[in-house]
Amino acid sequence: MFVPVPTPEEMALRDAGAVASGIAEETLMESAARAAMDCLRAQAGKRGLCLASSRVLLVAGRGNNGGDAFCMARHLLDAGAKPVVLSTRDLCNTQGAAGHWLCVAQRLGIPVYSAADWESALSFRPDILVDALLGTGFHGALREKEAVLVERMNALGCRLVLAVDVPSGLDARTGRPCPDAVRAHATVTFHAAKPGLVVPWAETFTGEVDVRPIGIPRAVDAEKALSFRTWLIPGQREQDGGAPYTLEHGISPRMAGLLAHAADASPRGPAHKGDAGRVMIAGGCAAYTGAPCLAAWAALRSGAGLVTVTGPDPVLDIARSTMPAVVTRPLSSAPAHDWMAEHAAALAGAAKTCGALVFGPGLGRSEGAAACMEALLGIPGLPPMVIDADALFALAVRPELLSLLRPCDVLTPHPGEAAALLGISAREVQENRLAALEALAGRGRAVWVLKGEGTLIAVPGEPSVISPWQVPQLAVAGSGDVLAGLTGALLARSCPASLAATLGVWLHAFAGMRLSYEFPMRGNGPHDIANTLPAVLGLAGETGESCPSF
Repeated sequence: MFVPVPTPEEMALRDAGAVASGIAEETLMESAARAAMDCLRAQAGKRGLCLASSRVLLVAGRGNNGGDAFCMARHLLDAGAKPVVLSTRDLCNTQGAAGHWLCVAQRLGIPVYSAADWESALSFRPDILVDALLGTGFHGALREKEAVLVERMNALGCRLVLAVDVPSGLDARTGRPCPDAVRAHATVTFHAAKPGLVVPWAETFTGEVDVRPIGIPRAVDAEKALSFRTWLIPGQREQDGGAPYTLEHGISPRMAGLLAHAADASPRGPAHKGDAGRVMIAGGCAAYTGAPCLAAWAALRSGAGLVTVTGPDPVLDIARSTMPAVVTRPLSSAPAHDWMAEHAAALAGAAKTCGALVFGPGLGRSEGAAACMEALLGIPGLPPMVIDADALFALAVRPELLSLLRPCDVLTPHPGEAAALLGISAREVQENRLAALEALAGRGRAVWVLKGEGTLIAVPGEPSVISPWQVPQLAVAGSGDVLAGLTGALLARSCPASLAATLGVWLHAFAGMRLSYEFPMRGNGPHDIANTLPAVLGLAGETGESCPSF
């Protein structure tokens, strides 16, 4: 099941649409405050904190999430807590929805200090900090006064820090601190998570991300644009009746527990090998014989009925000796120790009998390999392709070939390969992966998978997909080859490229999570990832309603 991940700008349009439909801004703010209070109660309970005896400091900014804090202060007072508000807003300014709730808090006798009175606000030593200084609209760099407040909040050492909508200083688009951000134990965000809260590298600042509804009508949501989405894992679903869903990063105990048992599913799918998908793996060179073999093994483990490996003779020798179930096909009748342009015609002819062609694992960066790539893409009638590894570098040195890509093709660059395609550094790719994905998608009309921590998938005509997980067991040489073979097997079973890519990333991540039991401190190899695929495929089959679908 996919859930929406609107950008801050897209979320602002949803808020405005709700107001235009007749829902007062004060009502939305009250709903957000109540949702934040529910999250705060749950988080306090986890830590053995009783709100009725807790001292709570709420740091409120000038924007609407500052208004959420003013409104929360009233609920905290009613719960028996001792709230104190520190506001960067002019305390005489009671205009707008936030001003309305500030006025209510003041009338109820809740202490409200200006930012200049930081020491006075801290005189009661808070147990709980509520960060509502900056909202999702923040970007750029913290101003000096804001940076000082962020530093002071991080230095408090409160037993519970709750960020409202986004930790102050964190860019809700990229998940990067600017240059620092509040380090929260939990972040409550409203209606939907934002991209910068979903990416795994933001967890240092967000803690647990709790998504709470605030009553924005579905009709408003449906009519607004959406750039990103993510999926829920089995058992982690948005509930009917408005119950929240939680996005957890990494291999949390809850997430791991959902994947603890192996699937005990009865055999399903076609009974004849020819109907289970035919995949051709083309790659390898004298220096890299293992990569195409790993991709082939992953394709077999993913359920492909017939897998063929083609490449230079040293690659075929390894494939024959290690995988008797794989068919090997020479590049030509003469001995071949490297790729050449003339191999493309024979490769294309053989691939036409297959449902998918995986091209690139271990290909090498020779001139002959690049020439073969160029000749191959110019041949009509090719099956859907997974273009991976060194084939991507061939595209980088011949960017005019990107115009030959098709919507049925899947490209799987890691940050270094993406950097080569974009003409920037890998560091620049990593600093803003969402922007890098957008730039890649503009290079060619295909499905793009930007691999790495927080894998991103661009799908033509659809919102991009964010993988919210960090899986250390996948950070091993050969892991990308396994993903390529898995994706090729899904394409060969007539999965659309969009589904093959998203489902491939989904299953690949789950395989890594399962391996965390046997290899909790890493130490697994790529074969272990491939060998775990049948179990997670079975789990996906048992909980099909959670599988990504279009």
